[in-house]
Amino acid sequence: MRRRAVISGVGAAAGAAVLPAALISPAYASDTSADIRADRDHHRPARPLVIGHRGASGHRPEHTLASYRLAIDLGADFIEPDLVPTKDGQLVARHENEIGGTTDVSTRPQFASRKTTKTVDGVAVTGWFTEDFTLAELKALRAVERLATVRAHNTIYNGLFQVPTFQEVIDLAREEGRRVGRTIGVYPETKHPTYFNSIGLALEPLVARVLKRNGLAGRNAAVFLQSFEPTSIKKLRGLVDTPSVVLLDAAGQPFDFRTSGDPRTWADLAKPAGLDYLKAFTDGVGATKNLVIARDAAGNLLQPTPLIADAHVRGLKVHAWTFRNENQFLPLNLRTGEDPNAWGNILEEVRVFLAAGLDGVFADYPDTAVLARDLLVR
Repeated sequence: MRRRAVISGVGAAAGAAVLPAALISPAYASDTSADIRADRDHHRPARPLVIGHRGASGHRPEHTLASYRLAIDLGADFIEPDLVPTKDGQLVARHENEIGGTTDVSTRPQFASRKTTKTVDGVAVTGWFTEDFTLAELKALRAVERLATVRAHNTIYNGLFQVPTFQEVIDLAREEGRRVGRTIGVYPETKHPTYFNSIGLALEPLVARVLKRNGLAGRNAAVFLQSFEPTSIKKLRGLVDTPSVVLLDAAGQPFDFRTSGDPRTWADLAKPAGLDYLKAFTDGVGATKNLVIARDAAGNLLQPTPLIADAHVRGLKVHAWTFRNENQFLPLNLRTGEDPNAWGNILEEVRVFLAAGLDGVFADYPDTAVLARDLLVR
């Protein structure tokens, strides 16, 4: 049975019988509410989610409508835009607010004077920044492949695609959902929220405004909000009652914790006490892969950590990032040949992580993640 191809989620009456749309894999929802209730009771979705990381960023330049559209065609359940603001308060999808490596801005003489150095999250960064451009100015630029030495094949698309707005990403998800006959969720990340708040461009009200305008502010919305700063997720929970995750890196601590004097690290938040803290205002964690299954000194996978089990017993989901096909991103024992940019055994890596009980994967190549997921669950 196909789900209705919208991203606004299910109604209140349906929500009483099944999981919210954003908490299950829409493309593989169970045919019976009893099966879904059983999965809910075990804190597991009917099928793990495949999240198109910046779209299908292994196949097209990241954060372009072409990348998101391809991710949907390749079977992704969610598409993931990183959000940064423009000078005039519009949200656009870019990996960072510094756009020298993701657009052709450096080739535009009219913007040469905009190059500057700023301190973002305590790090000096030199380049061009979205907050110094109006949306109209950004629309004059074109996207380029960020990992050009790794994905030379993507450079043939340099100069073809605009920088999309958050609204355009939502519109695409809705339109493509109708076309393919299934729900497509959106999974936006607030980038550097403490920094943007400090310059008068707070992200949370901007995100909330767009979500409310599109009917995506409730618990049943096919949306996951995400941030590396727990404070940002807390603020969003107060503005929109939308599913969310707190992102966890392997080293360091959230920048909002650093500025507030909170000594906890991301690793601390992955422990039982940290998960107890997070469950009060979020629905899960988006963890770097090494927090889910660590590697030994040589780079081979070890046994799963307690994170998934600890999260599930608290009713929290665990999504892991980032699954990439190239050897250099894979465990040593799953690499093929000596070329770091050649593809290794990504199917086995995804299989191992999903077999450990993971609820979702962020994938640069959604097609391989979907194949690995579907092979495992048959």
